[in-house]
Amino acid sequence: MRLGIFAKTFPGTEPAAVLTTVRQAGYETTQFNLACAGLPSMPDAVPANAVASIRIAAQSSGISLAALSGTYNMAHPDKAVRDDGLRRLAVVIEAAAALDIPLVTLCTGSRSAADQWAYHPDNADPAAWSDMAAEMAKALALAEEAGVDLGIEPEQANVVTSAKDATRLIAEMGSKHLKIVLDPANLFEHATPDEARAIIASAIDEAAGHIAMAHAKDRHGDGRFATAGQGIVDFPDFVARLKAAGFDGSLVTHGLSADEAPGIAAFLRGLL
Repeated sequence: MRLGIFAKTFPGTEPAAVLTTVRQAGYETTQFNLACAGLPSMPDAVPANAVASIRIAAQSSGISLAALSGTYNMAHPDKAVRDDGLRRLAVVIEAAAALDIPLVTLCTGSRSAADQWAYHPDNADPAAWSDMAAEMAKALALAEEAGVDLGIEPEQANVVTSAKDATRLIAEMGSKHLKIVLDPANLFEHATPDEARAIIASAIDEAAGHIAMAHAKDRHGDGRFATAGQGIVDFPDFVARLKAAGFDGSLVTHGLSADEAPGIAAFLRGLL
């Protein structure tokens, strides 16, 4: 596995400076966000000079670009908002292809109009799944044309809440370009350490063969998120199970401060 971190963990809008900091903190790859190039995360356009500066920064820093963020609310209750998100996603996918970034990460969304990461009771409504799936089919058409994979992440507050939901969607879409991003801390809310370990193990078993990237975020038993290694996620077990399932992609941490990044790199590197 390659050890990575969200580029947005570090401040700055110059790709060279951001990726140099990623390297100095002890990482070898990153999940990039166009905000780190002084653009909106989901822009109307990505100028050619921005693509060039990102490419040069990756080469000069030695940091590979494992994924590019393309998140918008794929289950937003307003179709016009979904349409605008898809338009911007097309721009992100085009940028990923130009930069040889293999994966664009998505958000399967929420019926919450205010926040794509917020729970809404209508997320479990079949209509929410139907809207999200229709959006995903359009996104996959763009990805397939560009030769880029899309990554969905099971999240308790989103329409796709579990690995089982994710594999169901992959089966429905019938596309080899739809993959799973597995974050152990997003697979449960309130749990004991033993319960969390069992939930995560089951998810890896379910998702095996479809995992394009793993995330390293932690959670306390009371539901609060935590920096990797400071909550109840059993990271040694998580990494061992990923290896046993044949996963050899990037393990990318996030949900931490820039100051914490070197220590977390050392902790995770010890597990790899």
